Amino acid sequence: MAALFGRHINKIDKKGRVSVPKPFRDAMSEQNFTGVHIFPSFKYPALEALSEQFFNRVIGSLENLDMFSDEQDDLATIVENTHALPYDPEGRVILPKSLMSHANLSGEAAFVGRGGRFLIWEPDAYERHSERAFERAKNRGATLPLAATPTTRENQ
Repeated sequence: MAALFGRHINKIDKKGRVSVPKPFRDAMSEQNFTGVHIFPSFKYPALEALSEQFFNRVIGSLENLDMFSDEQDDLATIVENTHALPYDPEGRVILPKSLMSHANLSGEAAFVGRGGRFLIWEPDAYERHSERAFERAKNRGATLPLAATPTTRENQ
């Protein structure tokens, strides 16, 4: 799957329909399910959106936790609260009211790429969050160790 990146703001109609940005749909086009898996974020007043492939990785990770443990039980709520939302012919999904309520969505939604997944925010809430996150990273002098890349010989 291609990386999901950038920010896009799209309108939400009165029926809860919103267009998933075309670059995000294109990045997730190589899957059996023609849509997206969405659940309420644990960390933010936002929605987490995953491809079918990434959602299956989440399920696999849950199965690696000790069965009946509190950790597995708590994190399994991801699966319990996930909605598989198919695209309509225009690339829109219909957001359930419970998801819209969690993220305080009404007229617009900000789609924010996060590499293998994306978040859906109320645009003003996202801007406030983004500014704070940028300042925190700047103030602590955050660095990012880059993942190793294959050597030139391996690429030939």
